[in-house]
Amino acid sequence: MSRTRRTIVLAMTGVLAAVLSVGTALAGPVSAGGGPKPPGTTPPPGTPAYGESPKPPGTTPPPGTGNPNGEAWAWTQLTSRGTQIRYVTTDSSGTCPSVRYTLGIVRTAYRMRLLSRPAPPQFPTTVCELVVPLGAYDAVLAQSTVAAAVVHPANRQLPLPNWTANTRPGTIAVLGDSGCRVTTAGPEQDCADHQNGWPFPRIANSAATVTQPDLVLHVGDYLYRDDPARADDTAANPGCTTSADRFSWACVVADFFRPAESLLSVAPVALTRGNHEDCRTPPATGGAGAAWFRYLADELRADGSCSFYPDPVEIRAGALHLLSVDSSFADPADSGSLAQQAIYTRQFEAVNQAATQQPGHDYFLFTHKPVWMVRSAGPPAETFTPVLDRAVAGTTLGRPADNIRMVLSGHAHLYQMVDFDTTRPPQVTVGFSGGAPLEQGPNDAAVIGKAVGTPAQPVHHSVTQGGVFGYAVLSRNAGTWDLTAHDPAGAVRGQTCTLSASTANKEFVCH
Repeated sequence: MSRTRRTIVLAMTGVLAAVLSVGTALAGPVSAGGGPKPPGTTPPPGTPAYGESPKPPGTTPPPGTGNPNGEAWAWTQLTSRGTQIRYVTTDSSGTCPSVRYTLGIVRTAYRMRLLSRPAPPQFPTTVCELVVPLGAYDAVLAQSTVAAAVVHPANRQLPLPNWTANTRPGTIAVLGDSGCRVTTAGPEQDCADHQNGWPFPRIANSAATVTQPDLVLHVGDYLYRDDPARADDTAANPGCTTSADRFSWACVVADFFRPAESLLSVAPVALTRGNHEDCRTPPATGGAGAAWFRYLADELRADGSCSFYPDPVEIRAGALHLLSVDSSFADPADSGSLAQQAIYTRQFEAVNQAATQQPGHDYFLFTHKPVWMVRSAGPPAETFTPVLDRAVAGTTLGRPADNIRMVLSGHAHLYQMVDFDTTRPPQVTVGFSGGAPLEQGPNDAAVIGKAVGTPAQPVHHSVTQGGVFGYAVLSRNAGTWDLTAHDPAGAVRGQTCTLSASTANKEFVCH
């Protein structure tokens, strides 16, 4: 695939047009990440956004000015446009800091681009970003340009990729469904109890210190606080204390950035959206979906808008390609509409086309809702998510392209790997990183041999861990990958499964 965006022309039927009338975005590009666009299409690093002029020397407020309680968070995120350092601050200066990094032997400071200004009360933040070229290292926020009184990470250093265009990350931590569930009624998690109530902070710390990943993948569902007033850690999360706050920046910090701070300081992240970040509630503000598109999405927005079906994107980590499909709005019921199925068929068609562009590279389908995860052995076997399964079957190939080595998802609050000893890639579900209640999942022995999906294919291996918390790790093993599940302390739980190097039989061998 070329490194420029491709426009996929999608024919619109009458029934799809009806779906689009509620804000659905179908037509549009599949983005190819991992490198710059052609000359003239991408502003140089540090170019101010929206035609603003650079700040003249001496106009940047000294550290700690502006809002004396202002707090800033910075992290590194892989996107379809390459590696981005992102910065969100509640200080009142309205300025973006500079990032200094080394490329080759040259060390230079670049001013971050302004993306959005405060939109109180939900988003009282200034958002900035900077695209950093592959091969850069030793990135740090320049202290003299930071106006916030408190900065995360405290050392202002940001992790950058340690791979090249033709190599892969060595160790990948995979997490999903991590937020603390606080409902409007009924039982809620003890968000202050990181041992037994909500272990995501402990899981993130273990992933950072024990696994020490080169890359972190999160398969969605970050924001679970429907009524923050019922949480028991409000003192630790100022600004995330009422139902009106539940989709605010302060609650994004409480559910994701604060507990994951140590992990975000050691590795870049790649993110996909979950159904808890959809566009449905409350409609007046776009809900958690508006927060997703302002802070975490592949391409950030300043207008508070939220799309039900954004276009799939390709996120490159060297020779590993993450083909991200936003399944946050996929109907989990068997009766998923034909209109929705057609939407996802067109998206999977684009994904298959992208996966043919770089022979010898690995492609992972990266989406929140599982395509073939087995929830119950039946009979018949109950799977997630039928509308996605049928959408894949409706593509020209009738299956994922050969280079798609596995599907990474969450949504079900358990860990599971199922494979099929066929060209269908294994489904790996990692949804047990903090959110409760946890699902037990099926008896693996009863799942083996069950016919799953369209066309029906028998399960070859089933490895399920239900009723527990943890995360998964993918480790590079010559030309393939090892997969392990880990408990909240970081210890390996269960077998190590090695993915076949063959694209004809994409099975795991577990030992």
